[in-house]
Amino acid sequence: MSQNPTNAADNAAKIGVISAIAAYCMWGIAPVYFKQLQALPAIDVLMHRVVWSAVILFVLILGLKQWGKVVLAVKNLRVMRVLFVAGILLGANWLLFIWAINNDHILDASLGYYINPLINIFFGRLFLGEKLRPMQKLAVILTVVGVAVLLVSYGEFPWIALVLAITFSVYGILRKKVAVDSLPGLFIETSLMLPFALCYWVMFASDYSNMNTNEWSLNALLIAAGVVTTAPLLCFTVAARRIMYSTLGFLQYIGPSIMFALALFVYHEPMDASRFMTFGFVWFALLIFSVDSLSAYRKQRRAFYSAKAQS
Repeated sequence: MSQNPTNAADNAAKIGVISAIAAYCMWGIAPVYFKQLQALPAIDVLMHRVVWSAVILFVLILGLKQWGKVVLAVKNLRVMRVLFVAGILLGANWLLFIWAINNDHILDASLGYYINPLINIFFGRLFLGEKLRPMQKLAVILTVVGVAVLLVSYGEFPWIALVLAITFSVYGILRKKVAVDSLPGLFIETSLMLPFALCYWVMFASDYSNMNTNEWSLNALLIAAGVVTTAPLLCFTVAARRIMYSTLGFLQYIGPSIMFALALFVYHEPMDASRFMTFGFVWFALLIFSVDSLSAYRKQRRAFYSAKAQS
């Protein structure tokens, strides 16, 4: 008996929402994992993240029969150049994130991922020629004011948050320029970083990266770096195929919100008035951005169905 199309769509949407929540929750609690590796230099953790992610992604590529897409991308020199630069940006983003977590800057990392959608808007205008709606402009201005408040009143430039947001935004722009699916693309990016990671492991890594002398528990944590990287990505991929991108946009704030809560209530990072004002401006900007995005989506949907009804 065939399934009702409406029920099938509802089930797909439910799976999509659950997958998106799972992805953003995993990204949000990632600091708990990286805190367990605080004894290691951040670059050692990055090295293990690259190595074990490459291994897991290789298995997934084979298991999901995505090898043809990998070969197709590798044959295109332009695509490989873009993915190489994207891989460098991704590695830099991972390294700074790990360093920030293990040096008690989870609040800054959280702020970076709150700012990220607004940086995307700005870069879309700057690099892709996308026009900004009035409310989007206001959201960007409020974010700039929030950063200025922290700079002027506290004398601190939130470089960690901005570098995390900017590197991930530029990475996203580069990935939009190449027609490669997320899983094959991440595998190629990670593979391009792999020789550098292996070279570092052999020549420069600390004693903690000697898996022959480590306790099994530490080795298990190091190998788990691959799972921490790939599991949320797979959930995100499942979600992106089943629910509207606007829904993903609303759910993406789960991750930095969990980080924010961890920073305050678990790791007790200081939250002074200036920092709170900065977060307040960014949260208000995100509220404006979200309401504007929802309004724009509804208008597009009405226009689509109106044109469909007339055709």
